[in-house]
Amino acid sequence: MKKAFLMLALLVVPFALQAQTKFHDVEANDAKGPVKSISSSVMGQAQTINFTVEGKMIQDGMSNAVYDADGYLQSYKMEAQGMEITVKYTWENGRVASQEMGTSMGSFATKNVYDDKGVLVKTMMDFGGQNMESPYTDYKFDDKGNWISRKTSMMGQEMEQTRKIEYYE
Repeated sequence: MKKAFLMLALLVVPFALQAQTKFHDVEANDAKGPVKSISSSVMGQAQTINFTVEGKMIQDGMSNAVYDADGYLQSYKMEAQGMEITVKYTWENGRVASQEMGTSMGSFATKNVYDDKGVLVKTMMDFGGQNMESPYTDYKFDDKGNWISRKTSMMGQEMEQTRKIEYYE
């Protein structure tokens, strides 16, 4: 009986892990693991993004999500303050290499640079030909290895980004 239970457990664990990573929206939000929600704050602006147990993003105003065969989010549309935003991702090695956001007023693109441990060290932005870099430093991580605080600067202004992550148990 113990042997049968052990065999069943060995089969269930890989399928449970696979279910938690069917969609990679959590990784698109620079996190990993069974994330239920990410609440973030930058310069007093708060935002919460929720995720299904499979890792699919659920957010008010989000529609038309397109995934590749491996569950990586390729694009979606977002309605925010009466404006439609189209978001597109390019992935490399399981990380977002670049992102493009387009609106009726124009578009901008970002390119991410990671260190050898997979931590985002800077984002390079192109706002219609105007290039900017935003470095990330002074990371603090939770017990699951996801960042909960980091510092950045943009156009000479230093700021701290914080977030609270809730996990599925």
